[in-house]
Amino acid sequence: MSDKRDFYEVLGVSKSASESEIKKAYRKMALKYHPDKNPDDSTAEAKFKEAAEAYEVLSNPQKKQRYDQFGHAGVGGAAGGGAGGFGGMDMDDIFSQFGDIFGGAFGGGGRQRGGGGRQRSARGTNLRVKLKLTLDEISEGVKKKIKVNKLVNADGVTFKNCSTCKGSGRVQRVTQTFLGAMQTASTCPNCQGTGKIIDKKPSDADSQGLKRKEEVIEIEIPAGVEEGMQLSVNGKGNAGPFNGIPGDLLVVIEEIEHDSLRRDGQNVHHEAFISFIDAALGASIEVPTIKSRAKIKIEPGTQSGKMLRLKGKGLPSVQAYGTGDQFVHINVWTPKKLSKEEQSVLEKLRDSENFAPNPDGREKGFFQRVKDMFSN
Repeated sequence: MSDKRDFYEVLGVSKSASESEIKKAYRKMALKYHPDKNPDDSTAEAKFKEAAEAYEVLSNPQKKQRYDQFGHAGVGGAAGGGAGGFGGMDMDDIFSQFGDIFGGAFGGGGRQRGGGGRQRSARGTNLRVKLKLTLDEISEGVKKKIKVNKLVNADGVTFKNCSTCKGSGRVQRVTQTFLGAMQTASTCPNCQGTGKIIDKKPSDADSQGLKRKEEVIEIEIPAGVEEGMQLSVNGKGNAGPFNGIPGDLLVVIEEIEHDSLRRDGQNVHHEAFISFIDAALGASIEVPTIKSRAKIKIEPGTQSGKMLRLKGKGLPSVQAYGTGDQFVHINVWTPKKLSKEEQSVLEKLRDSENFAPNPDGREKGFFQRVKDMFSN
């Protein structure tokens, strides 16, 4: 398991934070622990690099999606070129990648962006869909095409800068007080801070330039997902108002119940029924597995309740931590009705000492058998 801190925790933002909020949080952390402000402070340098690594992942939509789904295992060595993230990079490397974040706060720290406005893009809402998968699909991973009804930008809609705020998304007000003139800034009421208004609106568009449209989206489901797990597909939700940032598509996993296998985490279980004769004499039987069938050997004298283990026949971990096993629970079937001939044969064996129950220390109870299985 990785000992790295959660990237959202590092920057002090929530998982629902917007791109601008992530950028703002990183800039705050970077300025706080910048080496110019903390000369010869190794702790501050480590925190500076940790914040840079977190921002490098969370500011990249593809990497952020992988991280949201699988944590640090999903981005692997993507941040900074290795497991150590930015630990092996010098400050110039980080400045060259993120110099525009620092603005003019430090000499040589980057270039100042023009405008200085507070314009923000309106974000579209997320869409949530349920996706049913078989155990076979879950074991291998699968690509699925799903049909969603979503809001998109209408064909032919155009936008222009808001005349009230001149495209900045903010309006300035000057108020005279006994201390003199006081200037305040607030979100533009005309464009709600987006800086844009509709220029040309097609007849099928709403007041935000959107319309509903059916779209087929192909998504890649990783192996090992579980019931109730939610995957996020970045940018495939509803379009943002006024040509803003689209929301995400949230895919909730549902498992289709298997005919003869029951899932328990990465492991699967199967109930196998054998005859009294096979239990006493031994036999070879076939049992279903996730992908096909497997032959198992029943030893002579097998007792009902015995559990056999098929290593590696379970499901993979979605974090790539290995593959589970399949457990076969042996049940000895007692016939409910006997013919006269069968009854006569069994009556002759009733008084045989060998057929009288005589458990010893080797005949373990159910819980002990389960404990032994998982201790191997």
